[in-house]
Amino acid sequence: MQRLTGMDASFLYMETPTMPMHVSGLYIYDPRSAPRSYGFDEIRAEVERRLHLLPPYRRRLVEVPFQLHHPLWIEDPDFDLDYHLRRAALPSPGGHRELAELAADIHSRPMDRTRPLWDMHIVEGLEDGMMAVIARTHHAAIDGASGVDITVNLLDIEPEPAPVPPPEQPWKPDRIPSDAELVAYALQSLSRQPVSAAKAVRRSIETAFAIRRRNREPDVNPPPAPFAAPRTSINRAITPHRSFGMAEIPLEDVKAVRKALGGTVNDVILAVCAGALRRWFDDRGEVLERPLVAMCPISIRTEDQRGALGNQVSSMLTSLATDIDDPVERLKVIQDGTKHAKEQAGAIGAEAMTQWAELAAPAVAARAARLYSRTRMASRHRPIFNVTISNVPGPAFPLYMAGAQLQAWYPMGPINDGGGLNMTVMSYLGTIHFGLVACPDVVPEVQALADHLHTSLEELVKAAEVASTV
Repeated sequence: MQRLTGMDASFLYMETPTMPMHVSGLYIYDPRSAPRSYGFDEIRAEVERRLHLLPPYRRRLVEVPFQLHHPLWIEDPDFDLDYHLRRAALPSPGGHRELAELAADIHSRPMDRTRPLWDMHIVEGLEDGMMAVIARTHHAAIDGASGVDITVNLLDIEPEPAPVPPPEQPWKPDRIPSDAELVAYALQSLSRQPVSAAKAVRRSIETAFAIRRRNREPDVNPPPAPFAAPRTSINRAITPHRSFGMAEIPLEDVKAVRKALGGTVNDVILAVCAGALRRWFDDRGEVLERPLVAMCPISIRTEDQRGALGNQVSSMLTSLATDIDDPVERLKVIQDGTKHAKEQAGAIGAEAMTQWAELAAPAVAARAARLYSRTRMASRHRPIFNVTISNVPGPAFPLYMAGAQLQAWYPMGPINDGGGLNMTVMSYLGTIHFGLVACPDVVPEVQALADHLHTSLEELVKAAEVASTV
């Protein structure tokens, strides 16, 4: 039995009927590399023999009565693997369009909190004989980095499945605690909160003064403040519907741009997204009053926390410089912006955010989120930011599921009221895979936006080639 941290629990409190807070992955496999037959039964067998390597897969939530404190994880005494594994088939012709529609539909569905918060759809009927897996796990259990760790634990680095070491101890389900036990445990934890609150207040005051001093320095260009983003058509209250767009670009091209024009791989990816967004808004005839602002999650995992589950994330706001026509100049502004945004995020520190998250009152937080969603408040004020852009590094070596090689790995993140677009990036085997999740009632034609990513990269590659010859 383990209590959720405030950061993990916050993803439960933010959840509303229009805003499920799970993360998904779309994985495409080539069964031709499998040494034996490959299908649903083989995938099920692989998941079953690795369950002890996948702790969230057998844990379920237990809510504290009256929502006095954050929920608990327990080892589910009613765990049923077959509930979590489902079969699906694409309609003809089984191409990217049909697969994207299915992935969007699955991603839009809320998860059952009385069960472990994950599921896996094994999809047949893809063109060229491919198979796909659409896997979902709630954000309360994982972040981007721990999600990659779980995926890697499910897979092999050779076509022949490797022996799986047995668990150190046999798995043992928990007894569901009584209401009285849950309340007593909550009150014991809450008794320590006044001390934690005092520390959080002191830390926040110190941080505010430090940021104010830093941002007044002459050579500092502070990152955008919350609510400084422009009003746009994509920043409104969302509906329960989802759409999904996919794109791939070579990692080699991104590194070539970085080498020629400076910055980091993440800076180049932000610039690629910025160029694509400019074209998408131009296609719609929408004029932006100021540069778009992206919210970028930042991993705060230390070396000691590598492999740990749950959320170890902070975030930064950065300008996408979409008001600048020249792609090279736009990249330079993004480079400068991310540098200062990271420095400010470092000044705030991860501890301040986790302390305040720990102090959140579950009942109040959950009701506030539902009220905000139900009244569609996001359509009435300036957005905190315009778009979420997340970059998750993946393995550079091939991976296999029951012998079938993983060909493509498209990430799918959550969207929020006021931010109807999530652009998440996963690098795998020399390719950067973009997964664009949107609310189609707010962001129409998300695949058109995904297609613009190629053109945006081509601009930067040409500029890099010119810079390399000078």
